[in-house]
Amino acid sequence: MGHWSSRGLVAWLLWPVSLVFGVVAVVRRFLYRIKILGTEHPGIPVIVVGNLTAGGSGKTPLVLRIAEILKAAKWKPGIVSRGYGGSAAAKGGAPREASIASDPAEVGDEPMLLARRSGCPVWVAPERVAACRALREEHPECDVIITDDGLQHYALARDIEICVVDGRGFGNGFLQPAGPLREPPSRLASVGALVTHENAAIQGYKMELLGDNLVCIANAHDVRTLKSFAGQKVHAVAGIGDPQRFFLQLARFGLKVVPHPFPDHHAFVAADLDFGDPAPVVMTEKDAVKCKRFAKPNHWVFPVSASLDPAFERWLLEKLSGSKAA
Repeated sequence: MGHWSSRGLVAWLLWPVSLVFGVVAVVRRFLYRIKILGTEHPGIPVIVVGNLTAGGSGKTPLVLRIAEILKAAKWKPGIVSRGYGGSAAAKGGAPREASIASDPAEVGDEPMLLARRSGCPVWVAPERVAACRALREEHPECDVIITDDGLQHYALARDIEICVVDGRGFGNGFLQPAGPLREPPSRLASVGALVTHENAAIQGYKMELLGDNLVCIANAHDVRTLKSFAGQKVHAVAGIGDPQRFFLQLARFGLKVVPHPFPDHHAFVAADLDFGDPAPVVMTEKDAVKCKRFAKPNHWVFPVSASLDPAFERWLLEKLSGSKAA
């Protein structure tokens, strides 16, 4: 109780700073809207997938699913990301392409996952406009861009905005630094679509992250069902925005989960996965790309895919067709 009380006290002490943060965010967005601050459009439709809170909320699986939907509809998507957690994300960094051979320490964990799973060109840069420009120069065949995060990156003009909300909602409701919010919840009124996890408290197009297999990180040919681990003790490792969601998902399959939460985008080292026993260590895909170089036979990754309300897929393709015509 004392822990929560101290957190609440800190939040209230930082509340005046949050008010300033909110004013700056609103004024900044207004200046972009009236074109005092410049925006740039890459010349092909841009779909922004983002959220209002700091930290992950399932944006990357949604981007992967959107890429699948677009490819099935004969679009040729490219993907842009800041590359958070990689050296390419440093301010002033030049755009670079993320591929299956890239180093996650350079391009970030999420772009590595996107490159491996999507089959699309993936470019990273702190300035999304520069990344879009570089992507189009190197891959002129691309006719639509999906950005992983970037809802608040207003320098990049966009055609479609999609906001993801997970079970954590908006935390204490305060803007940073007193709370997790980058923008006030009223911002949701202006996005094109709201995609919500099954445990989210607000309504939107429902998204569920599904998977039923584990893959050995040291030997990708070794694939086993999650049910085959039922009743076993496993060390669950998650350096994502909402680790609890991952732990609960494993527990639903009957695994005896020992949770090991890490900060979002944690730079894992071998010692982080040494728990003093031979029990299986299970992690997310985003974490696995950073652990592959020191993976052991008892290290497993749990791949998931986003399952979306079919109404969302229809809405997206209709909106995109309208953007292309415009």
